[in-house]
Amino acid sequence: MKDTFKLIEKYNSFNIKESIDGEKYIHYSIVHHSTSIEGSSLTEEETQLLLDDNVTAKGKPIEHHHMQLNHYQALLFIIEKASEKSLITPSFLKEVAGKVMKDTGGIHNTIMGVYDSSKGDFRLQNVHAGVTRFADYTKVPHLVDVFCNELNSKLQADISEQEALITSFDAHFNLVSIHPFRDGNGRVSRLMMNYVQHFHNLPLSNVFKEDKADYYKALVDTRASQDMDVFRKFMLLQYSKMLNIEIDKVLSSQQEHVIKKKPGKGFGMSMMF
Repeated sequence: MKDTFKLIEKYNSFNIKESIDGEKYIHYSIVHHSTSIEGSSLTEEETQLLLDDNVTAKGKPIEHHHMQLNHYQALLFIIEKASEKSLITPSFLKEVAGKVMKDTGGIHNTIMGVYDSSKGDFRLQNVHAGVTRFADYTKVPHLVDVFCNELNSKLQADISEQEALITSFDAHFNLVSIHPFRDGNGRVSRLMMNYVQHFHNLPLSNVFKEDKADYYKALVDTRASQDMDVFRKFMLLQYSKMLNIEIDKVLSSQQEHVIKKKPGKGFGMSMMF
């Protein structure tokens, strides 16, 4: 944990969030990896073109483009709300889910009624993922109320950065374990993790697509062992990975700037952070 916070200090020392487009590309990375975990086939370059210029990737499903565009808008929304220090309510979670599923969700008819996943409605049917069976749909409203109340108590408390980071990981795990929606639960849960982090002025974390299998294993193992440290340790590794990647980008850019600088010729075109 101490090593992670040393990385946070180093990350903050570069003022990446204040650099030109620095924060934007971190957001793009979050969108790319979170949607890739859920099946999007766009590359990082294709994600950037889509979010920068609305350029679609040739031969890629339109649904994958919608996933990314919707996720980006949802990310900007939760960042805005976290900046306002808004508290978490079931209606807010539904609004986030509705933004995530805006163009890929739809109306679902069940024996218990009709609900619209594109509006962020809670599911009216039971669901499972692999070996995991989630709570009965009738329990979802109560479980979400408990989730919101417990998270709000943390958001309103005077807690350390370390406690805030752990709270963000716990929010991620707890919400995805309720699985309140028909689809988009992973994306919404990762966004709520980012919400808590931005609320406490921490760098936003990512879950990397190449670590998808380990991510799912951490979720399953945490439920099986009922030991939150399993998931926390996994997320700390992901967080450190993200921080190292962003720090390396800045250092590489600075090194490139020094190389391009020529005596008597001024600075090269490389951007100095």
